[in-house]
Amino acid sequence: MKKPVPRATVQRLPLYLQLLDERADQPRTSSEELAVLAGVNAAKVRKDLSFLGSYGTRGVGYDVEQLRFEIRRALGLTRGWRLAIIGVGNLGSALANYGGFRAGGFGVAGLFDADPDKVGRDLGGLTVEPIEHLEQAVKERGIDIGVVAVPARAAQEVADRLVGCGVRSILNFAPTVIQVPEGVEVRRVDLSTELQVLGYHLHLLAGV
Repeated sequence: MKKPVPRATVQRLPLYLQLLDERADQPRTSSEELAVLAGVNAAKVRKDLSFLGSYGTRGVGYDVEQLRFEIRRALGLTRGWRLAIIGVGNLGSALANYGGFRAGGFGVAGLFDADPDKVGRDLGGLTVEPIEHLEQAVKERGIDIGVVAVPARAAQEVADRLVGCGVRSILNFAPTVIQVPEGVEVRRVDLSTELQVLGYHLHLLAGV
């Protein structure tokens, strides 16, 4: 069995991949170049990439195309993943129309909402379905990831439904922490929290 890549390295791999995608026309790159662009030191880049079995060549660097493939394979992007977006308010609607999902190897396979006024709307080429269809859709369409874009008060219930029908990966945009059993991975995206962190750094710079 292949040894898992450390979590801290996994969190940096998408950034490396983005930087490499931007340089896809270049045949080679170096750990020093990636380090400067990623804001880390070159030794860390080399160690991160070594977990993929990619060591580069001293004085020559890394083959960009090969490294892109190795990172995509490590992140599971060489196969397609299907996701469902639950909640199609302002944020959910924007996510439904976001073209970057497909470009990154993720296909939106369903949109769901509890509001009857939203059901039946067309977003991103899909029709919004009632939340009651969620469990059946997950099983029939092979949905791998649930994207939670509902108000905080409804987030836990939605997460429970996703877990109950076999979804093991959740991307949570709701401004709350959801509880899931062991074996379910949750990534939380909270814009207000990120702004508060930026506010802290501004406060620190201001010396107030």
